Amino acid sequence: MRFLITATTDTTTEAAPEPPFDAKLFAAYMKFNEDMHKAGVLVASEGINPSGKGARVGVSGGKRVILDGPYTESKELVGGFYLIEVESREEAIEWALRCPIGLGTADVLTIYPMTEASDIPEDLLKLTREVAPEWSATWDARK
Repeated sequence: MRFLITATTDTTTEAAPEPPFDAKLFAAYMKFNEDMHKAGVLVASEGINPSGKGARVGVSGGKRVILDGPYTESKELVGGFYLIEVESREEAIEWALRCPIGLGTADVLTIYPMTEASDIPEDLLKLTREVAPEWSATWDARK
């Protein structure tokens, strides 16, 4: 099973001033990535640049359009993510509990189960395999 774990700021506490860069703390986060990689569960892990460098695309009049943004409030910012492949939700939670603490943009980790082929009704899965055979084959290649 794949899970997306997003890292965000804790909006339930008062924002503290951003501390100076801490190489030991940064190293702890990189070691966490290395531990997940060595365990064979880490698919991807990335930080996300400040929202001003991004864009939002929505729908207006039946067409894709660029929206204002990308974000209106800092509480909506995602600082980064981990994409992991593990056996269960409980294992995903175990990994999240091991994540270092200290980067304000990673105080809250939210775990989202990713859609798998087994979650899709058979008729839609058949249609997907017909119109996107190469892409849908990647589902079969997973653990």
